[in-house]
Amino acid sequence: MQRREFLKSTFVTGVGLLILPGGARAGRNSPGNKLNIALIGTWGRGEAHFDAIGSENVVALCDVNEDHLAFGAKRFPGAKTYIDWRKLLDDHKALGLDAVVCCTADHTHAFIANWALNRELHVYMEKPLAISVEEARVVRANWLKRKNKLATQVGMQRHANPNFNRILELIRDGAVGELQAAYAWGNRQIRRPGYLPAAGAPPANLHYDLWLGPSPDHPYNPGYFSGGPGANCLQWNMYWDFGAGQIGDMGSHTMDLLWNAVDAKLPTSAEAKGEKFNPDVTPVECESHFDHPANDWRGPIRVHWYQGGLMPNSPPNYDLNKIDHGAMFKGTKGFLVAGFDSRVLLPLGDNADMTYYKPRPQDKMLPPIGDFQQQWINACKNPSLKTACDFEYSGDMIEQMLLGLVAYRVGKKLEYDGATGRVTNVAEANELLRHTYRPGWTLNG
Repeated sequence: MQRREFLKSTFVTGVGLLILPGGARAGRNSPGNKLNIALIGTWGRGEAHFDAIGSENVVALCDVNEDHLAFGAKRFPGAKTYIDWRKLLDDHKALGLDAVVCCTADHTHAFIANWALNRELHVYMEKPLAISVEEARVVRANWLKRKNKLATQVGMQRHANPNFNRILELIRDGAVGELQAAYAWGNRQIRRPGYLPAAGAPPANLHYDLWLGPSPDHPYNPGYFSGGPGANCLQWNMYWDFGAGQIGDMGSHTMDLLWNAVDAKLPTSAEAKGEKFNPDVTPVECESHFDHPANDWRGPIRVHWYQGGLMPNSPPNYDLNKIDHGAMFKGTKGFLVAGFDSRVLLPLGDNADMTYYKPRPQDKMLPPIGDFQQQWINACKNPSLKTACDFEYSGDMIEQMLLGLVAYRVGKKLEYDGATGRVTNVAEANELLRHTYRPGWTLNG
């Protein structure tokens, strides 16, 4: 059984966990315990976690917007409140904290993940896990040292859709023959000319300096905060200092559709091209291409990412533009085209008669993940359980995508050493693997 299939076969074993009366704490990782959880970011995506963590002990809340903090406190009135996540995490022992759910702006994700892991806390991190190659590598390394005792999950919740399992089964069982290449794309287009100009002072309820956090200084503009709950990230995540554009947004979900099936680690090369470089704003139109070595069930493959309306070539008699965010797998016997909830198998060629493919019986199909957030909670309580999108799986995926942005910026094909995290053929690219942070902010604190 392949590693990813084995992990998925264990996911549902936490469903029958025994809960002790009153949530008594018989030991930190006892299945009967209620976790002591801190929610960092209490509005928008934070609200999406209210029900999942409401069955546990929510002991702390943190938000840089005091109105949003009050919103969270209405649901969890007994929780201690903070405006600075660093202070909350420094109080982890006094709080008896077990776990952190983070729903902050993208440019603070890797910071909070590292700080929480370094305090031996379980972490659920909204996507993206990081916005630079270095950030992804530091977070992954910190978790790998603790993977047998800490549960991690990145909020790529579409991964729980049954279609993800069905696609993996089709690819592994040879429905397209031998896998040769895989493509993912997203057509969202949000264009901005540059960082917003200064426009007044922040309102009293918003601690704007804490929102900027490790980012270089930028003047306040209310436009960064003009979006609705759960969608305000679309006001700022396309700027280099605040996010990773489309690869960190829908790209994290869509590449996951591909990544789950191809069973890859880090690429050995990356190249990319797109619209003219803007030093303030990540590209809307961009495509990136990555080489991955063979593993124990497939040969070497090319992985491709397209965004902003750029698309791979459609297979014969099928228009990929029918799917706004999707993936395609090319094999020696045809193609598999998929969205989050759909899949179409396209045999191609005289030998693609499907006699080579035998669907697996129902008792061999991958079991459903179930509730994505609950999977993480179960794993926090039982270290033998695994999560679908842990910090290794998700860290590898976002590191690849972020390396593509580096290749786009230098305009050259990069040869990459995943063991050391260095580009071996273009020296200037290594300077773009990391971000520069404001004084006083420590990535690995």
